[in-house]
Amino acid sequence: MGDRRVVEVAGVALAYRESGPVGGPPLVLLHALGERGSDWDGVLPGLAPGHRVLALDLRGHGDSGRPGRYGLEAMRDDVVGFLDALGLDQVDLVGHSMGGVVAYLVAQEWPERVGRLVLEDVPAPRPRPASVVAEEPDEPVDFDWAVVKAVKGQIDRPDPRWLARLSAITAPTLVVAGGPDSHVSQAGVAELARLVADGRLVTVEAGHLVHATRPAEFIAAVKPFLDPAGPG
Repeated sequence: MGDRRVVEVAGVALAYRESGPVGGPPLVLLHALGERGSDWDGVLPGLAPGHRVLALDLRGHGDSGRPGRYGLEAMRDDVVGFLDALGLDQVDLVGHSMGGVVAYLVAQEWPERVGRLVLEDVPAPRPRPASVVAEEPDEPVDFDWAVVKAVKGQIDRPDPRWLARLSAITAPTLVVAGGPDSHVSQAGVAELARLVADGRLVTVEAGHLVHATRPAEFIAAVKPFLDPAGPG
């Protein structure tokens, strides 16, 4: 959905899909690990009508470059470089899971670049037991498998600065929790909403894939928040 385009940022080709009016408020969507920008297609029509929507394939995913160098800070820097390349001083950011971590890293390092922030089923960055990384599947996947090991390691053992700097986020922030069917700690998701100065929490009992499993309820929660005339 939308026009497919590519921009180069620090030597990495970043693919994205653009939809909506060019003059509309810019909205950047960041997908989860192993997904791509088209993962948002099911909610785009209702999520942000009137917005200029940019659904990015993060490095190593989809049609973006696979440089072999992966990490959440690298993705964070890619997003800011992407904004610079498109001449966007400030955007609204929506991120799911891994994309939500990237989104809050952007918002804490460059708070002036983020107008509103939506984090879908993302917990506060606390250490957790190391997760087992599966072997690369025999069937082709739509992303570089090396991303999995790099990202899961950072999520298991997050940089302590990530937690300490959540208070630097100035954007009104909506945290969407997936409820008890999610594999993500819901106490951690609620903690994230508390640690952001202007954070609020809403639960849609859909499991981790809120926007895919319950698209209408996800839209109902997020659309009023993103509306420039809505609550802030």
